[in-house]
Amino acid sequence: MTLLDVSIVNVALPSIETGLGAGENALQWIVSGYALTFGLLLVPSGRIGDARGRRSVFLAGVIVFLLASAACGLAPNGAVLVAARLLQGCGGALITPQVSGFIQTLFRGQERGKAFGFFGATVGLSTAVGPLLGGAIISLFGSDLGWRMVFFVNLPVGALAIVLALRYLPTPPKKSGAGRSADLDPIGVVLLGTAVLAVLLPFIEQRSWPLWLRLILFPVAAVTLLVWVLHERRYGRTKEPVVSLDLFRIRSYVLGAAVGLAYFAGFTGVFFIYTQYLQSGLGYSALQAGLATTPFAVGGALTSIVGSRKVLALGRGLIAAGLATVIVGLSATWVAVLLVPGQNVGWAAAVPLLIAGLGGGLVISPNQTLSLSQVPVKRAGSAGGVLQTGQRIGSAAGIAATGSVFYSAVASSEGDFATAFRHGLFVIVGFVAVALLLALADSLTSKKTPSSEPDAPTERAPGVAQDPDGAPTERHADGRHPDGYHPAMPDAAHGRHAAGHHAAGGSSTP
Repeated sequence: MTLLDVSIVNVALPSIETGLGAGENALQWIVSGYALTFGLLLVPSGRIGDARGRRSVFLAGVIVFLLASAACGLAPNGAVLVAARLLQGCGGALITPQVSGFIQTLFRGQERGKAFGFFGATVGLSTAVGPLLGGAIISLFGSDLGWRMVFFVNLPVGALAIVLALRYLPTPPKKSGAGRSADLDPIGVVLLGTAVLAVLLPFIEQRSWPLWLRLILFPVAAVTLLVWVLHERRYGRTKEPVVSLDLFRIRSYVLGAAVGLAYFAGFTGVFFIYTQYLQSGLGYSALQAGLATTPFAVGGALTSIVGSRKVLALGRGLIAAGLATVIVGLSATWVAVLLVPGQNVGWAAAVPLLIAGLGGGLVISPNQTLSLSQVPVKRAGSAGGVLQTGQRIGSAAGIAATGSVFYSAVASSEGDFATAFRHGLFVIVGFVAVALLLALADSLTSKKTPSSEPDAPTERAPGVAQDPDGAPTERHADGRHPDGYHPAMPDAAHGRHAAGHHAAGGSSTP
């Protein structure tokens, strides 16, 4: 739901412009305002979840997101819609880090990889299916009501999420109230937020602000980031900072963050310029443009789960193979557009985009699985928030760079959208190639990254005991696991038993 709202609104912009009389600046902020607040609050939200309990923060995020979605759908003018989108981004940021935090807390080893696989498939599908779903809704309800329904569709989904969260998400153990405010590191939150804002704004306002103003913000970001590091180092001597600098001593985490940033810079740019090419250049409807991007989403869904389950055994080499496949698929897309630049390009590019999607499924969730494999559970939320903030910065930078090349090519070629799209693809492939080089460097210079040592769990579901490895499990009165697991059973035997149980269609988690 939260990731869908990054892309679903793009196809609704023409209807919003007509229905509300929104100007170009308002339309830009309807898209970028959501991304801005989303990116700003990811790390603080992850830290709050670590300190206060992920269940309550997740629920608060869903409620904020639903209220903001309703306000978006009811907006009487562009200014109200922009404000509601900013609030919607805040809700999305509260939700997202808790997901990776729960996965870190509740799963171990291959089970964790499987969970991240489902998460990765959801990320890929949500991002790619957004234009398709938005186009279908607008086609069904018409231009005037359709754009409002794009936001109202979140309401039943979010309501169901609240019901399921109350039933299934584990509650944190009770803590004393002492030192609770100090745990949140408010100065660190403000400094990091300022640095992220100074990095994101130049990309978001690329077409509105003069170059000199945008360039000034990058040194501001660098200085603020340096002050933040010094503060975190001092604060971390006695208390838990918003982001522990120890995370950046974990090789798999640092390289994973860099790979994710570079890949998202390319990955999200594909949909941005492809839908522009199809709709503005060829006159595709919103629904037709969404359908044309679907092969990428299908490919990613097919490989995400398998990739996450295998990455702990195969390491960064699997991610490198996925990135190479993405480059092959995008290169084939370039050829398809060169040979069939007209109305049939959607069909011509379908198989190449499917290939690129198959590679992408071996990147997003496997990279997250491997990056977080050695991160302590107590820092899972903030660590996941840092990773996802890097992805948001990568997305903003990638769309800015790719869009700049694309629009410049459209202008210089007198409206040749096919040529402009091919130029944009060069930029996208360049970003993916950087990610590939980073993954290859890691794969060739390091041994297989082991999964993290089991950490003491921080959260538990009501009435659910916990095994020695930290995963919650239901027990019979005599202490036996319903599957037959006993705490005294060696880990290896437990792993064999769990694998056999899964093959029979059961589950080792409540």
